Amino acid sequence: MDWTIYWFMFPVSICVATTAMLSGIGGAALFIPIFVIIFPILGPEYPLQTAAAIGTALMTEVFGFSSGFIGYYRKRLIDFRSAIPFLFWSVPVAIIGAVLLGYLHEQDTFLKGAYAILMIVLCPIILRHTTPSNTTNSDNQESISTDDQGEMRTVTSNTGQTYKFRAPKVGALGGATTSGGAFLTGLLGVGIGEVIMPQLVKRNHFPVAVAAATSVFTVIITIAAASFTQVTALIAAGGINAIPWNLVCYTIPAVILGGQIGPWLQGRIAQRTMEKAIATLFGVIGIAMMWIVLR
Repeated sequence: MDWTIYWFMFPVSICVATTAMLSGIGGAALFIPIFVIIFPILGPEYPLQTAAAIGTALMTEVFGFSSGFIGYYRKRLIDFRSAIPFLFWSVPVAIIGAVLLGYLHEQDTFLKGAYAILMIVLCPIILRHTTPSNTTNSDNQESISTDDQGEMRTVTSNTGQTYKFRAPKVGALGGATTSGGAFLTGLLGVGIGEVIMPQLVKRNHFPVAVAAATSVFTVIITIAAASFTQVTALIAAGGINAIPWNLVCYTIPAVILGGQIGPWLQGRIAQRTMEKAIATLFGVIGIAMMWIVLR
């Protein structure tokens, strides 16, 4: 096993993790295309099956979001109570998706095709998402809520900024959306971060900073459950070497670093700008992946 072949993934993984922390999406959404599209272009010495790529991306993402969680926790922006209703739906369904991946690990073309469709569908969804404008009053309190019902909650950051918002309403629609994202996360490594952030910001009118922090916490619990299931299935099917350890030895330390940079940059880059960039990238990834499948 060549332990230097993937050295370039260290700086790449820092950028991926930083982007994931800023946008609230899962880093696996960016890692999987790198593993499945870019690696084959680099040459035959970079072999990675799609199922192994998904499992590796999710395992890496666990460490990146753990680091991001620490960053947001230090900034005191996470509303743990708001994450619980989403976790109720996401964790068991993500495990089901991960178990299904264990049965489909040899269906490389199917997994690539499903991933391509997912990226193409997510592109317009993210583009349509509109971030509500923030209103700040004189005593340095930022309040984002147009609903006059529900429990009022307050989060005060370590800088003294106070955010007021109402407890999120998940409901049947939110539960179905969260379950769908969680299932796709377990199966394809992408989905939960892409459905939690819009629900918090658009549907429940959360402040963007609190929504990003709470989304990171929700995502990390969900992907940890899915990743453990996927990695266990991969090792059971292919042994301990089914995991490319010479790759994760670079990606894991890098995403831990990127997970600290992302929260530090939160608020310095416009959320809508980040969303448009991510949506465009998803569209390009989806088209590229579909071209590979059809070819």
